[in-house]
Amino acid sequence: MNEYGKKWLRAAGIRAVKTVAQTAAATIGTAAVLGAVDWVQVASAAVLAGILSLLTSLAGLPEVPQ
Repeated sequence: MNEYGKKWLRAAGIRAVKTVAQTAAATIGTAAVLGAVDWVQVASAAVLAGILSLLTSLAGLPEVPQ
């Protein structure tokens, strides 16, 4: 893998992890109490957000100049 690919993969991975965490926090926050959290739904939404983040990164990342 070339240097650009390594930088892109790292930046896209960081963005995806941040997106997953933000989505999980937002989904958990919608429950009135922690015991009412649907953890399967939280995981599903977070994973989907991570995948969408990676797909969006295919359009380009400003922090990784070509």
